[in-house]
Amino acid sequence: MDALVWTITHAVSDPTTTIVFLIHVFPQTKFIPMPLGMIPASQVNPEQRENYMAQETSKRRDFLQKFLNLCSTSKVKVDTILIESDMEAKAILELIPILNITKLVLGTSKSNLRRMRSSSKRGTTAATTEAHILRDAPDFCEVNIICEGKEIAISADPPIPMAESPSPSPLRRSPQPHNHVQLNHDSFTCCFKPKVVS
Repeated sequence: MDALVWTITHAVSDPTTTIVFLIHVFPQTKFIPMPLGMIPASQVNPEQRENYMAQETSKRRDFLQKFLNLCSTSKVKVDTILIESDMEAKAILELIPILNITKLVLGTSKSNLRRMRSSSKRGTTAATTEAHILRDAPDFCEVNIICEGKEIAISADPPIPMAESPSPSPLRRSPQPHNHVQLNHDSFTCCFKPKVVS
């Protein structure tokens, strides 16, 4: 919720011309909980699988509602995108050019933030969704990291090397001019995932 509050407060200058995309990436359903333990989804009868999927959809709907309510109260146009994928960063990165996202706001935890800062100091890339997106986001998309309601500056020095590219690329702090077709509105994205309750 902190990332969305920050987005509405700091990034949405004109709610009438801005669309906020709420992107929620959730893992693919490979196992279904049963009385005897976790059973592969392919081995569960179709009715049980459908019941489980309906419960999960209902949970996601309930989870999203508070975000939608905040956008409604703030009179911000919002669109929700749900993606089933085990590769969270890749799924988000693929949406950036499709939706012409010029500002991407990511919420992160303190533990992920510590890992990113520690890796940045060593000149390596942390194995976090946020670090992957910072490294690979296109130049026209500004990426902001929010932790507990505050924007976090991740140092661009030393540069983070690209895993799949021969030349290293530093973290991006501000957007470059967009050479692609511009939409007639600004588009911001706020990505989130539910807190795991144990």
